Amino acid sequence: MKRRAWMKTGLGLGLLPLLSEAAARLQWRDITFTGLGTVLSIRAAHHDVALLERALQQAKQVIARIEDQMSLFRPDSAIRQLNREGVLRAPAPDLLHVLQRSQQFAAHSQGAFDITVQPLWRAFEQAKQYGALPDAREVKAAAQNVGWQRLVVDAREVRFLTSGMGITLNGIAQGYAADRVRETLKQAGIAHALINTGEWSSLGQSAHGADWSLGVADPREAHALLGRLSLRGRCVATSADDLSAFSEDRRHHHIFDPRTGYSPADLASVTVAASSCLQADALTKVLFVAGYERALAVAKSWQVEALVVHKSGRWQASPGLQWQSA
Repeated sequence: MKRRAWMKTGLGLGLLPLLSEAAARLQWRDITFTGLGTVLSIRAAHHDVALLERALQQAKQVIARIEDQMSLFRPDSAIRQLNREGVLRAPAPDLLHVLQRSQQFAAHSQGAFDITVQPLWRAFEQAKQYGALPDAREVKAAAQNVGWQRLVVDAREVRFLTSGMGITLNGIAQGYAADRVRETLKQAGIAHALINTGEWSSLGQSAHGADWSLGVADPREAHALLGRLSLRGRCVATSADDLSAFSEDRRHHHIFDPRTGYSPADLASVTVAASSCLQADALTKVLFVAGYERALAVAKSWQVEALVVHKSGRWQASPGLQWQSA
């Protein structure tokens, strides 16, 4: 899946506060590297540079372990093995946790979030290689292999109940990775950081002593921003119809409604702010399936805040998002 940087680092909203003496002594470091199918970055600070460098390397190791388990881009990953063989015994703790949480999201969203949509992605990707879309018969056949209820997850093994199934964690693994990196940095003593794993998390304040803020890209204008939001300690995830489209009009893309086998019809992008990136990442898909008119009500029911952009360009945001339009 192609992903692009949806958020741009900001300097905080409003006037910049005076820096304390301790804040002025902080040493900032930036690292950028590839993983999870995208370009990742971490900006962090500490007065002890050696400690900071160790913490950043530990964060990269966390990402590598998650990729070993959850990446479709690595042929030897655990979920690639599951998709090939239909069973995975003794799943690693990180993978088990994400699979269990995925099943919980599926149950609570009445199947709007479903990691077993991989057969649909395969059908559309295979057709795209020939410059086409799958026909209705092919979509129906792929959809018959989708269903979170036929995925068995426990500590002993993960298995499919029927052949032809497959999972993708592209809709939740980046969010989980952001949560784990944040936890790793915090345990290492890092108090200020901005984490980009394809989704966004933060600690403390920016180098200017202000809250971290992010600019949200316009899904219809490559270099334009819709506006800017303040993180306030929250995690932020965005899904959009232009990140991996199967048709030029973006009617068909990598986000599927498991109930129809096709992409949701009316939304161009969804941004969710939540207490965890895993939750924010998963709920962008739930709101996509809910559609423009219902999305904010669904966000409220999950106790998160959202910005949703219609394919026509109009948008709406939750009242508590701390959002400033461009």
